[in-house]
Amino acid sequence: MSNKFDVIVIGGGPGGYVAAIRAAQLGLKAACIEKWLDKDNKPRLGGTCLNVGCIPSKALLDSSHKYHDATEEFKVHGIGVEGVSMDVNAMVDRKDNIVNQLTGGIAGLFKANGVTSFEGFGKLLANKKVEFTAHDGSVETLEADNVILATGSVPVNIPPAPRTGDIIVDNEGALDFREVPKRLGVIGAGVIGLELGSVWKRLGSEVVVLEAQDQFLSLCDQDLAKEAAKIFKKQGLDIRVGARVTGSEVKGEEVEVTFLDAKGEEQKQTFDKLIVAVGRKPFTDGCLAGDSGVNLDERGFVFVDEQCATNVPGVFAIGDIVRGPMLAHKASEEGVMVADIIAGHKAQMNYDCVPSVIYTHPELAWVGKNEQQLKAEGAKYKVGKFPFAASGRAMAANDTDGFVKIIADEETDRILGCHIIGGHAADLIAQAVIAMEFGSTAEDIALTVFAHPTVSEAVHEAALAVDGHAIHIANRKRK
Repeated sequence: MSNKFDVIVIGGGPGGYVAAIRAAQLGLKAACIEKWLDKDNKPRLGGTCLNVGCIPSKALLDSSHKYHDATEEFKVHGIGVEGVSMDVNAMVDRKDNIVNQLTGGIAGLFKANGVTSFEGFGKLLANKKVEFTAHDGSVETLEADNVILATGSVPVNIPPAPRTGDIIVDNEGALDFREVPKRLGVIGAGVIGLELGSVWKRLGSEVVVLEAQDQFLSLCDQDLAKEAAKIFKKQGLDIRVGARVTGSEVKGEEVEVTFLDAKGEEQKQTFDKLIVAVGRKPFTDGCLAGDSGVNLDERGFVFVDEQCATNVPGVFAIGDIVRGPMLAHKASEEGVMVADIIAGHKAQMNYDCVPSVIYTHPELAWVGKNEQQLKAEGAKYKVGKFPFAASGRAMAANDTDGFVKIIADEETDRILGCHIIGGHAADLIAQAVIAMEFGSTAEDIALTVFAHPTVSEAVHEAALAVDGHAIHIANRKRK
């Protein structure tokens, strides 16, 4: 087998494997190097997302939500259920089966598209050569006309709470609990912390979330953040902002956490399990030789332009190791863009239309700018909101928490952002993303016919509300 390729992708996560498949579809000789090993030390494609991130966490979220529905919500529909129990081992095994199926599916897609897969570690050398170290320790040098760096990210560790066995864990360890912890501590009230906290709260854990920042979900539109805080409190999640963890001590089968509360007073709390979910950092350790020529910033991110090209001609970087949000779908689309560019096509990604989602219940989803950003810019804008409590379809589903909020330019009516908290927010946000991608106005959505009854009508009504024309709520009088 020749070791010369048109494209070598280092990393087989949602950015890397997509880039390799796209490159092969465009007629390029493509290879992908992935180092991941599963719990049985077997090679796996899919990176963090499929193995210990997006997919397994959603499997647990769905299982735990169904359990919560059976124990708490079915009675509203007149359904009587007795003796409901949760088999945690079965839930985790189901999660593992889904991961196995999807990661195996990528291997099948590689074969179908003619992508050469290398199982081991890749390092970029000078002149676009790649040192490949197989899992058995053997080393060979590969050559490429183009190299795509897609090595992803790893959890951030904090000195006050180092991982210790199965008591203090990161997000990966939290996906493999084999029993419900009675007392669960979570450090970090971001996406991972809230999602994993929700899973185990639904199953009966007493969950305390310690967030160092003084503002809850500071990156969200604060209308969403305030609504989410209210709902999560009602659900029993104990979220404490301004709580800075200063230490932890494992004592037998539990851990004592020391933290400063919002008043600066020292507090101690004991948990059976502690999840550290304070963010992620780019993984570039050992991936770049000193003479590769690729520039990194002080935080380890690779410098790239708007088309993900590094300072070295023919070398690109995508996903979590470059600027922008650490999101699987962002990485995938960057992979497609770069493969298209390498193949000689014109391609550009619109970074203003990358949606974000938190898969709690209700879900939070947003795209574009939020209201506090627009205020800081001094922009003139108008807002339309519609609550799911006024949606007939949401009422029928007994899922009326939340709202849709659309922000449009005051003069041009062009949509600047959309922010949703509700039962189907992750799916509904795609309507706003498509609208913004085509430069739509709020009026464009207002003039669109939506099926009735659907929760999508909330997007329609929010667009109507931008100009005070909502039909199914009383419109606010404009000043």
